[in-house]
Amino acid sequence: MKAQAGVTLACSSALTLVFCAAVALQAQTPATTPLPASPTSQDSANDLSVAVGKSVVLDLARQVKQIVVGIGDIAEATAVSPTQVLVNGKAPGETSLILWDVSGGRQFFNVTVRPSTYATNDRLTGIRRELRTELPGQDLRVSEENGNIFLRGTVRDLNSSSRAVQIASTATTGKVVNLLNVNVPPPERQILLKVRFASVDRSKSLQLGMNLFSTGFGNTIGQISTGQYSPPSVLGGSGGAPATATLSNELNLFAFYPGINLGATIQALEQKGLVEILAEPNVLAENGKQASFLAGGMYPYPMVQAAGVGGSAAITIMFQQYGVRLNFIPTITPRGTIRLQVAPEVSALDFSNAVQISGFLEPAISVRRVKTEVELGDGQSFAIGGLLDKRDTETFQKIPFLGDIPILGKFFQSTSKNRTDTELIVIVTPEIVSPVPGGTIPVPKYPSQFMPPNSDTPMHTPDAKTAESTQAPTIPVEQLIDSMKPETQLSGSGSSGGYSAGAVSTTSPQ
Repeated sequence: MKAQAGVTLACSSALTLVFCAAVALQAQTPATTPLPASPTSQDSANDLSVAVGKSVVLDLARQVKQIVVGIGDIAEATAVSPTQVLVNGKAPGETSLILWDVSGGRQFFNVTVRPSTYATNDRLTGIRRELRTELPGQDLRVSEENGNIFLRGTVRDLNSSSRAVQIASTATTGKVVNLLNVNVPPPERQILLKVRFASVDRSKSLQLGMNLFSTGFGNTIGQISTGQYSPPSVLGGSGGAPATATLSNELNLFAFYPGINLGATIQALEQKGLVEILAEPNVLAENGKQASFLAGGMYPYPMVQAAGVGGSAAITIMFQQYGVRLNFIPTITPRGTIRLQVAPEVSALDFSNAVQISGFLEPAISVRRVKTEVELGDGQSFAIGGLLDKRDTETFQKIPFLGDIPILGKFFQSTSKNRTDTELIVIVTPEIVSPVPGGTIPVPKYPSQFMPPNSDTPMHTPDAKTAESTQAPTIPVEQLIDSMKPETQLSGSGSSGGYSAGAVSTTSPQ
């Protein structure tokens, strides 16, 4: 009995010592992987995970004879005792670990080495610190997945979103995914451009001259003229018929004495002209957007097209715009000033310089145009263009010797004097304006009343606000950028050149 009790006590003490050693070993190496106690002849695989820079200890039931690692650059394995193997993670990736024991059995391990979370957390901490410094008070969240950085939250404007992306891109070689929302910006400010054209054209002319002609005075047929003003054409009669005089321009005085067959055409004319132009176009445009204005008309002019072989020439009717035109692009600078690209123009038909082409009278166009770029403050004015043009033209012609005779020589002289005086100034005044409530803008007063409407129903849409018509406080960044893209230009806006829309073609025989 004593011997049996002694054996039982010894066995219990040994089991207690083994249990305590096992508990102590588990406390020292928490990543220890339990292995089966018996050797295996099957090539079964176990999963083993370790982070880069970390280690794990494998406790084996039998002594290790040989250790093989598939890719040594990813992980390494070292026997620290006959029954313990230390596995170290070196680089992210996957590899295999094979162990042989002294009895000939082997075990397979699929080793996965995870990236170190320390570098990732340190990188994200640096990004968050920079975002708090550069964009204080804005809700920004940063996360990382597979080397890509994701930005979430709400920022004030597009500039803040762009800065957040730039900060995040400095800490990764992957992509920065922008999932930020942005506060809906207030409406763009509007700029009202006031342009004033003030022009005064004065002209004064004096014309003096005389042409003498004879159809038989003193049995003489002839004429005396300085050639400045169109003289008559005198032709002698045939077969006893009297001579005739053909006048191409009667000027403004004409005299003929049949008794002596002597006549004269006299040019004695004084003219004074005055043209005053005051145009004040006003155009409203959004910041950075182009606006145009035209008050005038379009006059037709023919355009002859080349004829084909054996065909007829085609005449196409084109249209040319004229009137008061204003094109400009306003931009509000960070200084609060307004930078203007402005091109005002005033044009009118000028029949005094018209030309005759194929039976068509084509008027010229007098144009006053300014194109420049200036910068002004709100409500300031600039004279962007000015013209002062004074011209004196005098033409004097006489017949030699006869024109030098005192007193009588005036009949053999002609003179023409022209004086013009043009004054032009163009003034621009930009103003930053805001819309006013409906119904407060005055409209022109009509001298006569219109006919009463047939219906008492108001012609407007109900003004009730709905959830669909109410603007959201925040929207995604890409949606805001898409809404800021320039719209498609209006068609048929015209230009200062020819306009062929609705042209009419006719044909004429060669």
